[in-house]
Amino acid sequence: MSFEQIEVSIDGAVATVVLSRADALNAITPTMLGELNQAYDELTANADVQVLILTGAGRAFSAGVDLKALGDRELTGGSVGDILDIPARSMTDRLANGRLVTIAKVNGFCFTGALELALACDLMVTAESAKMADTHAKFGLRPTWGMSQRLPALVGMAKARELSYTARTFTGAEAAAMGMACQSVPSEELDAAVATLAAQVVESSAGSLAAYKDLYGVAESLGIEGGLAYEYSHDYEITDTDERLAGFR
Repeated sequence: MSFEQIEVSIDGAVATVVLSRADALNAITPTMLGELNQAYDELTANADVQVLILTGAGRAFSAGVDLKALGDRELTGGSVGDILDIPARSMTDRLANGRLVTIAKVNGFCFTGALELALACDLMVTAESAKMADTHAKFGLRPTWGMSQRLPALVGMAKARELSYTARTFTGAEAAAMGMACQSVPSEELDAAVATLAAQVVESSAGSLAAYKDLYGVAESLGIEGGLAYEYSHDYEITDTDERLAGFR
């Protein structure tokens, strides 16, 4: 796969997608979002790929939306507009609900729209020194890619309000302490930590992983009572159970 603003590589069952505008701190453009959606669909069509790692080139995951890419468009009601919102919402939906287990590898700066992409991933691993923030309110913007729903689901409503209302910068280590990230490690250990996590995921049953992705998504949308009813009543196609249990029966 060849793209202008992202790089894609595949190693066995693990694909890595790199936001690749290092000279602009990987700021998000409509072109980048279009390429991300295309790459995700192509990777999903590859039955061998089970995990997608999303990260950034250089010293940033992404600095957020490249407002220069909007040109002279008027930002009405604090929204960046459909030119970004439509492909961004499509991408966050793919990351959260698509077949692949998605891991955000936050290697550096991760602000606002970029944080929304990372929050949409199943798992987030951060460099301890990474600088992160929700800066919508700082610039007179409002979230349109899922921040208002995914952030409180991970860190709790009180902490989400504090982060969004103040637009303060926090570290990757803080992100893990708040429950936003599942791990935070020194920057020099980030590649190895994410590779280990991805390898552990790949060892699990693909059918079971698909079931969990669906069930955890339902848990977020329906709450415990609705989620339990869904879990009790829903069936999944998992074909490797007998093979995996053979040595224990």
